[in-house]
Amino acid sequence: MARREARSTALAALSGAALAFAFPPYGLWVLSPVAVAALSLLTRGRTGRQGAWLGFAFGWPFFLFLLKWLHVVGWDAVVGLALVQALFVLGLGAGLAVTSRLAAWPLWGACLWVTEEFLRDRLPFGGFTWGRLAFANADSPYTPLAALGGAPLVTFAVALTGTLLAAAALAALRLRSPAARTARAYALGLGPLAVAAAVTVAGFAVPVPTKADDTVRIAVVQGNVQQPGMHFLGRPMQILNNHVEATLDLAERIKRGKEPRPDLVIWPENSSDLDPYKWPEAGDRIEEAVKAVGVPVLVGALVDHPTKEGYVENQGIVWDPKKGPGAHYTKQHPVPFGEYVPFRDQLSKVITRLQQVPRDFYPGDRTGVLQTGPARLGDVICFEVAYDEIPRDTVRDGARALVVQTNNATYGRTGQPEQQLVMSQLRAVEHGRAVVTAATSGISAIVAPDGTVRQRTGEFTRDVLTGQLPLRDDLTVADRVGAAPEWVIAIVGVLACAGALVLGRRRGTPAGAATSAPGGADQGEGRDGTGHDQQDGQAQTEGQHQ
Repeated sequence: MARREARSTALAALSGAALAFAFPPYGLWVLSPVAVAALSLLTRGRTGRQGAWLGFAFGWPFFLFLLKWLHVVGWDAVVGLALVQALFVLGLGAGLAVTSRLAAWPLWGACLWVTEEFLRDRLPFGGFTWGRLAFANADSPYTPLAALGGAPLVTFAVALTGTLLAAAALAALRLRSPAARTARAYALGLGPLAVAAAVTVAGFAVPVPTKADDTVRIAVVQGNVQQPGMHFLGRPMQILNNHVEATLDLAERIKRGKEPRPDLVIWPENSSDLDPYKWPEAGDRIEEAVKAVGVPVLVGALVDHPTKEGYVENQGIVWDPKKGPGAHYTKQHPVPFGEYVPFRDQLSKVITRLQQVPRDFYPGDRTGVLQTGPARLGDVICFEVAYDEIPRDTVRDGARALVVQTNNATYGRTGQPEQQLVMSQLRAVEHGRAVVTAATSGISAIVAPDGTVRQRTGEFTRDVLTGQLPLRDDLTVADRVGAAPEWVIAIVGVLACAGALVLGRRRGTPAGAATSAPGGADQGEGRDGTGHDQQDGQAQTEGQHQ
């Protein structure tokens, strides 16, 4: 027994690590449904406690590999954050185990993946969204489903494919016995496989709206930073001067007729490393660049809060060549422990590294719809692109294209910029909007409404992207239905768990222990790593041994 449990734990850990390779920078999306299938098989027929352990054994290696880019802060941060995130997968594993005895268990299992992401996206401190199955599938057959139900529907489709593959694998194991090879047994195996294939290709039938109502010409300036890592800022004004000089070079090319004049210019988050309202030298340099290029520039800057002393705001500011600074957007979702420190007085005494966050960011209270020259853009700052509600609310408030101002210099050349870029790709399809990613050091990109990356920069290079940006007004189905699909699917997962627990008590079986499904669906399953014993072609359950 101990050897079998050790083997199952090792397989769960291996499957979790494999799931990390479905995400950038590797991008092997096909591993996402395969990993779901593996966890479904491993938790099948287990008690809730056993399923919880296997979920944790799956989740911790997954997040360790996925979040290794955080090692620039410290490997303890990687281990700690991965541990916290794995606790949600622990709950997922328990849920998969207790629902595995229900009829239609692949459906309930797929719902539980959405439930797990629903909770992890919100808890604690506003949640952490990295590692959603949808973000491994921003360029896969499942991607168009985002236009119908957003990222949650993509996650559900990937998870359903995986659980159906698990059901097909179990059916194939039954066919090892010649006596079990009946027409009905073959149908039980081919049915889930056929449905899994249908779910996989269903996205091809979803229309992704891309036709532009009109266009504007944009320039995206990537000024670069002094060095990667925690101390990317270098000396004061350096990052700002980099972006000013790159914009002045663009203005010179325009003057010489080598480049058409854009309608607007986009700078990234933190492109001004000093508050331009507080430091005249910073404001003067921005003014110089904006007047030289002759069009509005969306500038990223950290600005002192006007009334709350000690707080800072992360803003995108529309800087006009004639009127100067005007409308602005303040980041709504500051990153805990990166842009503010919860329980600062208590934790900073224990974790001295938190003292490197000297001031807390103050959150904004409205969406980032900004009239930037002729374009009504929706500003989303950095990690906000990972949260469903912020881009969705911005589009519903009238944004005709999305801009993601970001600063990934801390995590350059770690795979994190690639992981964030695919979020922009998925959001483009979800909202039917072009998405511009403007980064200080890369990766800056222009993404079409169908999720195609039209242009992109390298990392740690000074570069300027120019091109026509399509603007659209129509809302996708996903925008219209909002968060409803996620809530419905997540609640179904919870109800399935509750129903399985009630059913288990009535039958007098342990939570999650295998029982024969209606119609004998579990008959003939052998000791195959799923927790079942095979004896005379009949599945033996813990309840039957009592």
